[in-house]
Amino acid sequence: MTECNAEQLEFHALGRRSVVGKFDGGRISSDAGGLLLGEVEARTKILQRLADQFVDHRDPEAIEHSVRELVAQRVFALALGYEDLNDHDRLRLDALLAVLVGKKDPTGQDRCAERDKGKPLASSSTLNRLELTPADADAKARYKKIVADPAGMDRLLVDCFLESYGEPPQQIWLDLDATDDPIHGHQEGRFFHGYYGCYCYLPLYIFSGDHLLCARLRQANIDASAGSVEELERIVSHIRAHWPQTQIIIRADSGFCREAIMAWCEANGVDFLLGLAKNNRLRRLSLTARVAAHLQFLQTGEPARVFCEFDYQTRKSWTRARRVIAKAEHLAKGANPRFVVTSLAPEQAQARPLYEELYCARGDMENRIKEQQLDLFADRTSTQIMRANQIRLYFSSFAYVLVCALRRLGLQGTEMARAQCGSIRLKLLKIGARISVSVRRIRVAFSQSYPGAALFTQVLHNLQSTPVRAASP
Repeated sequence: MTECNAEQLEFHALGRRSVVGKFDGGRISSDAGGLLLGEVEARTKILQRLADQFVDHRDPEAIEHSVRELVAQRVFALALGYEDLNDHDRLRLDALLAVLVGKKDPTGQDRCAERDKGKPLASSSTLNRLELTPADADAKARYKKIVADPAGMDRLLVDCFLESYGEPPQQIWLDLDATDDPIHGHQEGRFFHGYYGCYCYLPLYIFSGDHLLCARLRQANIDASAGSVEELERIVSHIRAHWPQTQIIIRADSGFCREAIMAWCEANGVDFLLGLAKNNRLRRLSLTARVAAHLQFLQTGEPARVFCEFDYQTRKSWTRARRVIAKAEHLAKGANPRFVVTSLAPEQAQARPLYEELYCARGDMENRIKEQQLDLFADRTSTQIMRANQIRLYFSSFAYVLVCALRRLGLQGTEMARAQCGSIRLKLLKIGARISVSVRRIRVAFSQSYPGAALFTQVLHNLQSTPVRAASP
C-alpha cells in the first residue's frame, strides 16, 4: 500500500520549482454554481414541499437539522454529483452547501457539541434516517423517527409537472418504459432477469417530454407492464382534475401492449400508441406491403419503407379489434417489419407520420432515463430494504426535477437550452470559489478563469426574472 502524507501532496516539478499541495485552502467550494439551484428552489419551493412529505417524530428541543435542511442537503448534493451518503462526512464542512440548505450559521461555529464545531451540515449517519426509518415508526422509536409518505411524493411529481405550464395544453403524451437497475448485493426483492442477464430491480418510469411523473421501483420477476394501470389511474385523475379538456395519449413499446392497459384507456377516454410484437398473422396481413418494400429495395438498392394498416384482434387476449399500422421495411440485411396498435383514428394521424413522427418520438424518453440513472444516480439502490431504495429513487427523481426546472427557467434562450443534466452540472454548477462569511454578508469569489461567466450571469438574470411561487397555506 502506498503511504499517503496527509500534510503535503507532492506533484511533478515545474523546472526547478517543486509543486506541492495541501487540503488547507479554507472555505473553498468546487460547487459554487449550485447557487443557481438555490435560486430555482427559492422560486419553486420543490424541496420545501418534498420535505413536507415527511413526518418528523423527533423531539423538537433536540433537533439541530430540520427535515427541510436534511432533504435539501441530500437532494442538492445529488444534483451536484455526490451520489453516496458517505460523501456527506466531508461535505458537511462545505459552507456553500450550507448556504444552499439555508443554514443560518454556514460556518458551523454555533453547533452544540464541540466535536461538531465547524461542521454546519448533517453527517451520513443523520441523513440516512430519511430513508431507513420504517413506515410505522413513531416518537417511541429509538433512533429513526422521520417517516416518509411515498404517496405524497408521487403527487408532488405530478404537481411539479402541472406547474410547469402557464395554461392547460391541448394535448400531452405520457411515455412509459421499464429499465434495469442492477444490484450487486442481497437486497430485498433481488431477482435475476434473463433479458438483462443480471440481478436487478425493474423500475417503471413515466415521463411527459422532459417531465418525470413516476419513478416506481419494482422487483424484476414481473412483466414490464406490471402496475402500469394503477399508476396511470392516479396520474390521469390528478391531471384531469386540473386540465379536464386536455387530450392524454400514452405511448410505449410492445412490453406495454397489454389488454388491461388498452381496455383501461378505452374506458377512460385516454388514447394510446403502443408497439406490437411481431407474429405470423401480422406478417401475413402485411404481406402485400412487405413485398412492395422488397421490390422497391431491389430496384433502387436503397432502404425502402411501405406502410399499411388494418384492423386486428388476437385470438384470445384482446376483447376487440383495434387499428394496427405496419411498417414494411427492407434493408440491405433483410426485412425489418414493425407494428404498432393505436386508438387514434386515421383522420387524426395517417399511417406513416403516426409511426415515424409520433411513435418513434418515444425514443427520446430513453435519454431522460439515462439522465436519471447516470447523471442523478437513480441506480444507487444499494440499501438492504426495498422501501429505503424507493426513497433513494425519490431523492434522485427530485434532483432531476430541480435540474430540469433550472433548464426550463434559467437556460431558455441560451446555447444550453436543451443541455442534459450532466452537461448542466459540468458547465454551470462545478465552479470553484472562495467563500467569505462575515456578520453582514456571505461573499462568493468565483474563479476568474471560469470560461462560462457570461452564460452564468444570463442564467441568473433569467431565474431572477421568474416569479416566486407563493408559500403553501
